[in-house]
Order: sequence, then C-alpha cells, then structure tokens
Amino acid sequence: MKPVLREALVVEGRYDKNTVSQILDALILETRGFGIFSDPELAALLRTLARTRGLVILTDSDSAGFLIRNHLRGALAGENVKHAYIPDIPGKERRKSAPSREGKLGVEGVPGQVILDALRRAGATFENESVPNARGGITKASLYAMGLTGTPGSGARRAALKKKLNLPERLTANALLEVLNALMTPEELEALTRDGPPE
Repeated sequence: MKPVLREALVVEGRYDKNTVSQILDALILETRGFGIFSDPELAALLRTLARTRGLVILTDSDSAGFLIRNHLRGALAGENVKHAYIPDIPGKERRKSAPSREGKLGVEGVPGQVILDALRRAGATFENESVPNARGGITKASLYAMGLTGTPGSGARRAALKKKLNLPERLTANALLEVLNALMTPEELEALTRDGPPE
C-alpha cells in the first residue's frame, strides 16, 4: 500500500507526476515547467492549497528546477510551504536519448525511495505515520558560529555538509538553513559539524 501524503505536492511536469504517483497517493500539481511564470490562476490555487492543507515543492536539482522553486518561493511567501530536494545523481532518464545539460537525474529518474526520503527530510507528513519530533531553532547566527557562513572556507564546509546530507550542490545558504531546520535541532547540527564535514 502506497503512503498517503497529507500536503499537496508540486512538481515540474507530467513525467515527474507520473513517477511520484506510482510511489505515493497525493494531490499532485504540475507547474508545466516555466508555465507557472505566466499562470496567475495556478499560483492562486497553490496559495490556497498551501494555506488550507500545506504544500511541498519537489523540483529537479538542476538550474531550471531551482529557478522554478525560487519563483514559487517568492509567489508563496508566508504560506505553509515545505521544500523537498532530491540529491544530485548523475545519469539520464530512460525516455531521453541524452542526459540533461547538467547531467543530473530529475525527479522522474530517481528511485522512489529517494523521493520518499526527500519528502520526509522536508518535513512532509503522511497519514498513519507519527509527526516527526519538533526541529528548528537554527539561525543564520548559528551557521556563522559553526563556520558555515561568512568565514574563510565556509563555502567548502557548506558543500561538504550538503554532500554528507545528500542535498543538491545548488542549495543556497538560505535554503540550506530552511532544510537544516526541517531536519535537526541546533545541537544535532553542532554535533554533525563537529564530527565533520571536513574542512
């Protein structure tokens, strides 16, 4: 039996929707790629869904996926929105004759368990599963104090942390802050950075 996602889910296109619908039951909406940029009705629907049941955004980890995600971040600011990130996995989707320009698998090409893990890391909730323990409390000051921002070598330390957590390399420091707050407490992050990642 497939897990049932409580929040609505936003993906880029129909192939992503097809892949995700095979592994979970959810209300899945497509941005139609960059079509979301010129569709105020879809943006209004997403805003309503975010307000009423919550919304999870799941886009590819390439530049186009991040462009769409950042557009939605601005359009849905202040709403109940979670961001799920698939890791950077090299390869090409079966239906394509060549890999994408960046050579990474998109949502449609990654294994189902990777998608479920990404949703859970983002704090998505599923029926018949307990809600994860409260996380959060990590601030920009926390990242600075741990040498993850604003210090020599902080970019390399962030890159190593993202790799250790299986997060995409394109994740900005601000987006990383959101993800870390969904994943862990400040104490857990401190322990993780103390034990690694390497300089």
